[in-house]
Amino acid sequence: MRQLIPGSTNAPEDAYRGPIPLVREAFEQTGTCLGSTTLVLAVLDNSTRIHGKLHPMIAVISIGDCELLILRRLHGEHSALQPVFHTEMQRIDGHFQTPLQLARVDDRIDPDFHDDITIEVIEKGSAVHCVSAYEGDIVVMGSDGVFDNLFLDEVAELCNAVLQPGRQGPVPEGTLEQLARQIVEACHAKTHPNVLGAYPEAPIGRGGKVDDTSCVVAEVVEWTEAHKRRYMPRPPMFFWKEFLSCGSGCAADDDEDDLEEYDGGMRPHGMRSPRHVRYHEHSRTESRVDESSSSDDEPSACAVA
Repeated sequence: MRQLIPGSTNAPEDAYRGPIPLVREAFEQTGTCLGSTTLVLAVLDNSTRIHGKLHPMIAVISIGDCELLILRRLHGEHSALQPVFHTEMQRIDGHFQTPLQLARVDDRIDPDFHDDITIEVIEKGSAVHCVSAYEGDIVVMGSDGVFDNLFLDEVAELCNAVLQPGRQGPVPEGTLEQLARQIVEACHAKTHPNVLGAYPEAPIGRGGKVDDTSCVVAEVVEWTEAHKRRYMPRPPMFFWKEFLSCGSGCAADDDEDDLEEYDGGMRPHGMRSPRHVRYHEHSRTESRVDESSSSDDEPSACAVA
């Protein structure tokens, strides 16, 4: 986690080098564990420059049929969230029971298996995207149990029902958790008939499918020194320090002085620096996805929370 924290100091071998090396390293560190999985991973890259200006980008890597959806208020803080980016599923021959997967099996399953097969899937078979990120963007990541059962407009409707426009400041973590739970519940509801005995429509077909369902909802927020103090790993504390403090690593609420200036390209057009106004103004911006850009080592000030 340390390598993903803006401004953290890492050994050269531990530096963030992109989503593919990150997933490969994670796979290699699983050692001899057996099993298989699909995945979707989003990393906020704070070092990207567009036309010479720092601009946060979300690096997305997916393998199999997990998906990611980004929603944004395109017409100001009082407008509805709208989808601006969506990954596609990777399924062998398009069959919903055969997604591309990361795997490690033993001789009982495949005597010819070796880790190089999975590493090749990571390096050559994964889908990688780099997407513009703006403060206030909502990121929804889910397993196939989510996106086989819910249409994108249904996910957007659920987000807009919970995340009302005009809210001041970042969305509380409890609200994001509540939204994730409601999305999972809506997925499960697709598998039950209504009072007339009819099953609801779903992307995979009427009645959806019964499945294990995982969902994560996050918001892109400004990264401050208060966030750094909260999330940066710390050495163990003496017990008397625990006794004299809350011991939870909480940060002070009064962190106005820790706010860092956004470059103009880091927030939707028309939104001023947080030192002048803490919250969004009416604005209009066009979504820009899959933008190619070079990277720089200088960190900026955004985070996915």
